[in-house]
Amino acid sequence: MATTVEVKPETVTLTNDEILRYSRHLIMPEVGMEGQLKLKAARVLCIGAGGLGSPLALYLAAAGVGTMGIVDFDVVDFTNLQRQIIHSTADVGRKKLDSAADKLRAINPYVNLRTFETRLSSENALDLFREFDIIADGTDNFPTRYLVNDACVLTGKPNVYGSIFRFEGQASVFATEEGPCYRCLYPEPPPPGLVPSCAEGGVLGILPGLVGVMQATEAIKLILGKGEPLIGRLLLVDALGMKFRELKLRKNPDCPACGKHPTITKLIDYNEFCGIRGEEKPVETGIPEIQVEELKRRLDAGDDLFVLDVREPHEYQICNIGGHLIPLGDLPKRVSELDSSREIVAHCRSGVRSAKAVGFLQQAGFKKVHNLAGGILAWADRVDPKMPKY
Repeated sequence: MATTVEVKPETVTLTNDEILRYSRHLIMPEVGMEGQLKLKAARVLCIGAGGLGSPLALYLAAAGVGTMGIVDFDVVDFTNLQRQIIHSTADVGRKKLDSAADKLRAINPYVNLRTFETRLSSENALDLFREFDIIADGTDNFPTRYLVNDACVLTGKPNVYGSIFRFEGQASVFATEEGPCYRCLYPEPPPPGLVPSCAEGGVLGILPGLVGVMQATEAIKLILGKGEPLIGRLLLVDALGMKFRELKLRKNPDCPACGKHPTITKLIDYNEFCGIRGEEKPVETGIPEIQVEELKRRLDAGDDLFVLDVREPHEYQICNIGGHLIPLGDLPKRVSELDSSREIVAHCRSGVRSAKAVGFLQQAGFKKVHNLAGGILAWADRVDPKMPKY
């Protein structure tokens, strides 16, 4: 028996134009007039207008979900275009909310679109979630996933979950009354930096399309009250092998969020919970840094500097500044290749991984080691504009 989201279809009607628009739904007995009215009466909040949010929002709008909310505070970047299909080349530099709103209104002018240009936080999540029936999580970081989960549990809203990395994805429906929540599956977040972000590890552009469409499908099933939602089930997607696996999930009676005796009764500091110190600098403090202009000046002057590149070999092939390549994961077993008497400047793509490398080298007894602030991206921006960025 499917879980039904409480919507009030008696409060809406369909115009003749809408009946024609949704005619392929209306002739399906599983949807019909009653189901389409449920869709129009429903309110779905999409967290993020990025890789997952793009197909999710596009298909929900096309399907006729009456009220759609989108939370996002980012702008469109060239690196988004490989997967975030709601945005186009002409949108680069625009707010994602504005870009997404234009596309959604063009697809379906009958949708009541509500945009929230803000970072989802412990201060605003509960108030936002109470205005919607379903929350669809399209985020890409652990603090926000735990925040969405806890806010869904506290407000009694289903959490339509999806995540992606490289060639692999996950989808489920959390925080329903009878099913587990995200914390039942992942009681504790991974250590900071253990799981690379898509910016660090990459993602096949098509993958968020697969998973985002699954999320849209689950949201529509919840609204219609039809089929078998992914409640108590985690769907694992392997796009490289084109294989799908399903794991059965159980509600944890001792879960601090949704268990029999919950201890999470209000939203917390999720950056702190996930071990992230500050939103703008999620790396260790006290790491000595050098700016790209200073490194360029000293290299040109012939100073005896050892430039250590801790990226992966395939990244080195995209662009490099001639440093000695030792990937961060290999550093502990290859530290003997480094001369502790020389001054070392470590760098990566953006400065996050190299900060960890510097911290490791400091603990290993290296005294003259610095992190290149901003990494090779800063070098491309401020030293060599001809260098490709990725």
